[in-house]
Amino acid sequence: MRVRLPVEGPWATVREHLVGRLSAGAGVVDAMLGSGLIVGADGRPVTPDDAYVPGMFVWFHRELPDEVTVPFPLEVVHRDEHIVVADKPHFLATTPRGSHVTQTALARLRRELGIPALGAAHRLDRLTAGLVLFTVRPEERGAYQSLFRDRLVRKEYEAVAPYREGLELPRTVRSRIVKERGVLAAREVPGEPNAVSRVESAGHRDGLARYRLHPTTGQTHQLRVHMSALGVPILGDPLYPVVTGPVPAGDFRRPLQLLARVLEFTDPVTGREHSFRSGRTLGAWSAYDDWAAGPAPQ
Repeated sequence: MRVRLPVEGPWATVREHLVGRLSAGAGVVDAMLGSGLIVGADGRPVTPDDAYVPGMFVWFHRELPDEVTVPFPLEVVHRDEHIVVADKPHFLATTPRGSHVTQTALARLRRELGIPALGAAHRLDRLTAGLVLFTVRPEERGAYQSLFRDRLVRKEYEAVAPYREGLELPRTVRSRIVKERGVLAAREVPGEPNAVSRVESAGHRDGLARYRLHPTTGQTHQLRVHMSALGVPILGDPLYPVVTGPVPAGDFRRPLQLLARVLEFTDPVTGREHSFRSGRTLGAWSAYDDWAAGPAPQ
């Protein structure tokens, strides 16, 4: 298995990054390092004290643990020689991280489409459903990633949350959000805003409301934090306003009612105008009673 170390990160050593990235745990990583099973590009074994070098590659053989299958389809809504746009279900991670390796959108698409070099241009939370953009050619990935970095993608989300009488919408929410490594929930802090979201109403009934959300920035959990701050936390959220999670693997009873509905952008390679829309629906809006009760435990 080949691992490329991220260009940016807080890790001082290769070991520190691998312990945080792999689900095997520190003991297994230390054993592999001690046995010379993790090597660099020159074939030299990596030691526990080797400094973290952004962008470097390391190789090792890893026996992957069994993962709980996410039993929902991953739909491809567009594919050409440059990009793949997939409609991701709830509970499926976008890219390998921690205990989620084979049960990720990227791993599934590489296998099902036969594109081993497929890469993700951005990510959605594991609990969020909807549209994700992938790149076919590694040399073009940076061009598509820059669309998100430079805020050139129009993103529209849909959420179901409680209806709050007196909440004036539409409105633009601005705040500073920080997400600390190892802490499940992000939080708002004083300072220059780094997160901006437009929140609009899309109707309400029976104590629930449907919201259209337009983030112009991409901070971790941004929409979830902003909705909670408005007093209308998204249904099914295990972190906001109170941390009750993480959601255990295999527990699919309470999908987060958040959907990446629309992606629109000008293709940086072809110049083509793209507009994609998710075909998924949020079950809490159409059948709240059934959703709230959930299936009987197995």
